[in-house]
Amino acid sequence: MKSFLGFASYYRNHIKNFSHITSSLYKLCSKDVGFEITKERRDAYERIIYELTNAPVLILPDFELPFKLYIDAACSQGLGTALHQRQIVDGEPREGVICYISRQLKDSEARYGATQTECLCLVWVL
Repeated sequence: MKSFLGFASYYRNHIKNFSHITSSLYKLCSKDVGFEITKERRDAYERIIYELTNAPVLILPDFELPFKLYIDAACSQGLGTALHQRQIVDGEPREGVICYISRQLKDSEARYGATQTECLCLVWVL
């Protein structure tokens, strides 16, 4: 499992909500948790396989145009962000994803309230 997560983690910036999806799989790598394949863990594994083989098309940033930053923080799970930009494609404006970034919460951060966790996400990504 550690090898798989290490491989998948290399592509984490291309998978939306990577840390949220893989949180149950990372728990398998802990010494305190027995290696038990639950439905949640099987679904997470299959979702990562799907995301790795069907990644969305990312766009290159145009530094002359404004960016949009979306943040999401799950209080007990992790932080996730997506950097978007509206560009003209085939004569029409379309919003595309430049990158995804996510990470799991540290034990101390998992005790934060919703507002504190959202602020943590904003400070972390900037």
